[in-house]
Amino acid sequence: MSAEDFLDTNVFVYLFDETAPDKRARAEGLVRRSLAEGSGCISYQVVQETLNVVTRKLGARPASARLLLDDVLAPLWRVNPSRSLYARGLRLQGEFGFSSYDSLIVAAALEAGCTRLYSEDLHHGQRVDELTIQNPFRGH
Repeated sequence: MSAEDFLDTNVFVYLFDETAPDKRARAEGLVRRSLAEGSGCISYQVVQETLNVVTRKLGARPASARLLLDDVLAPLWRVNPSRSLYARGLRLQGEFGFSSYDSLIVAAALEAGCTRLYSEDLHHGQRVDELTIQNPFRGH
């Protein structure tokens, strides 16, 4: 199940953000590379959060969201909920002070064997075990 990169929800949300063209272009590049090379992955949580944000906050139609699910999210989806995922998330929350949801994102990236987590929501450059957090939108 190993992949190099884990993509957080904000990467997919920027695919729909017409107000930030630089971030949108960066997100498109990350997603395209992840799909083409098989280098990226996501968890069930990213699927849920992405579909919620694009339909409820960004106004995407359900049919568009379904295409996103089928063509982008499902091929990258590798991590599902498990007792060990939640236990690891709780450990990370206690050790690093992440929020509950951020802890689950980091735990999922570690469970998938990723070495890089692309997220705008966490501290750029922070290391958690073998994982390095990178903000792909930094400087944009």
